[in-house]
Amino acid sequence: MPASLRASRKPATRHQARGIRTRDAILRRAVNIASIEGLEGLTVGRLAEELRMSKSGLFAHFGSKEDLQLATVETARQIFIDQITRPALAAPKGLPRLWNLLDRWLAHVEQELFAGGCFFTAASFEFDGRRGPVRDRIAAIMREWVAVLDRAVWEAQKAGHLSSKASPTLLAHEIQSMAIGAHWAHQLLDDRMAYARARSTMRERLRSVATPKSPRLP
Repeated sequence: MPASLRASRKPATRHQARGIRTRDAILRRAVNIASIEGLEGLTVGRLAEELRMSKSGLFAHFGSKEDLQLATVETARQIFIDQITRPALAAPKGLPRLWNLLDRWLAHVEQELFAGGCFFTAASFEFDGRRGPVRDRIAAIMREWVAVLDRAVWEAQKAGHLSSKASPTLLAHEIQSMAIGAHWAHQLLDDRMAYARARSTMRERLRSVATPKSPRLP
């Protein structure tokens, strides 16, 4: 980093740091509300009531409902990265990393990382027929996630753990579809075994394209 850029950065003042902490706390609560009631149910008034803050205080952080929704989506993305993607990518490349991604992904819903289940699956259903910045950002994040799965499959093939005949894009799509179906069954049908079945189905699908060099799945 150039010295000029380093010198131009000043440490946050106590007031600024407090403002950042307040905003983070607001958005953490907003993520949980939106995971249960949807992003459209997330309003400055609803959030102010939940946090026992004034609307004017919240407007100081978010100028509009759309700004609040976009900030909430970004916070959910960061939580997902911190709790699922980044720890999973610490596993060795190949099938161990791919399985770690899938297992952590399912576990985060079972353990209610987000109060209402999978934030991005719910948000995808809510905004899939709409147009606008919120829908576009959700779509971009979902493409980003599928690309992570696609890359993990490709790395497993390169490591000799999965057959080179399998299409990484198709396999990533299948895995994504299994998880979305499990979310639907769990949330709408109250199927408490939905995620266990999804994990078992993913395991069997990977075994069907595994090579003799593949490590054993848990």
